[in-house]
Amino acid sequence: MARNTTPNRIRGTQDIFGEDQRRFAQVLSTFERVRALYCFQRVDIPVFEATGVFARSMGETSDVVSKEMYTFEDKGGDLITLRPEFTAGIVRAFITEGWQQHAPMKLTTSGPVFRYERPQKGRFRQFHQIDAEIIGAAEPAADVELLVMADQLLHELGIADGVTLQLNTLGDAETREAWRAALVAHFEAHRDQLSEDSLTRLDKNPLRILDSKDPRDRPVADSAPDIDAYLTDEARAFFDAVTAGLDAAGVQWTRNSRLVRGLDYYRHTAFEFVTDRLGAQGTVLAGGRYDGLVENLGGPSTPGVGWAAGVERLAMLIEEPQANYVDAAVIPLGEAATLRAQGLVAELRRAGLTADIGFRGNMKKRMARANAQNARYAVILGDEEIAQGQAGVKNLASGEQQPVAFSELAKALRKA
Repeated sequence: MARNTTPNRIRGTQDIFGEDQRRFAQVLSTFERVRALYCFQRVDIPVFEATGVFARSMGETSDVVSKEMYTFEDKGGDLITLRPEFTAGIVRAFITEGWQQHAPMKLTTSGPVFRYERPQKGRFRQFHQIDAEIIGAAEPAADVELLVMADQLLHELGIADGVTLQLNTLGDAETREAWRAALVAHFEAHRDQLSEDSLTRLDKNPLRILDSKDPRDRPVADSAPDIDAYLTDEARAFFDAVTAGLDAAGVQWTRNSRLVRGLDYYRHTAFEFVTDRLGAQGTVLAGGRYDGLVENLGGPSTPGVGWAAGVERLAMLIEEPQANYVDAAVIPLGEAATLRAQGLVAELRRAGLTADIGFRGNMKKRMARANAQNARYAVILGDEEIAQGQAGVKNLASGEQQPVAFSELAKALRKA
């Protein structure tokens, strides 16, 4: 007979509770508040898509597609992938749901994403992202809007100090073709110094070599030509407009001409908000413009720009949020009091007050629980209080206690 075994949490996943959950919730609530200030609409999309959605958008040679995606065949024989990021799925929805009529669209979302990679500090195989996109706006003002929004989010989370916005341009199509040719010539001259992965990328997307984390590639990548020598007048003007907009909005930035991002769909603006407070893995929010993505997925030529940030990483950087207060901890003594307390708790909650009632324990234990919950008041009732139609209301900060009629309880607590 098989022996019962306790199931373990899958490696690379997490159970979020207590202080970690408060940090997590603070990031999400701050994100929701800031996105409302910028008039972004919330969108929710499926947690899985047809594999081609990600393979076509992110590029077959990207690390995400080639090494990290959770892909499986479902019972109908379709190839399905758990989303490794949000942008491709949002663009798929933009095309298939006919949202072109609403462009330009300012959209945000959040939720779990999945990548099979080595778990490490702030990185999990199921982790969570917040995401912001503007689809259908070709103007540099859209890039500025998203960057200013990201900067405000980091400030409101209290982590802007020590975080630097690194900014680069990847140019327009003409720029990229000229730069690509120069990169191919450079890397071909140093083939014997490149890693196996970079040799594969050399044939399909040599820009990826600039982003390689393999130490064998770094000397060749660092000596590669910069994009500035190949920028068209239009591409340079676009980048100048973005930087001027950031300056006008008071957002500090620094140029990083080696920043390329790792995905095929980026054009023009590429950016990362980086910090040294997380060790080597220092990016906390990143994105860029992807003017070719909608067309690549079969839709009409449509510009887009967006960013994403890991909730876990942001949560690691914020100060510990204060535990939530409970307005009233109701403490009944005896069976009759327990029944009456259940009615009182319901009335308090319907009046908009946070209220809790313990299920067991003597007076001492229930008071200890009330203090542990950061309760402002303890509402005490026993047989004598029921007979008098009132409860003993104790201020747990001052220790003062006074009787309050049941009918006035909600009003008195709200006033207090």
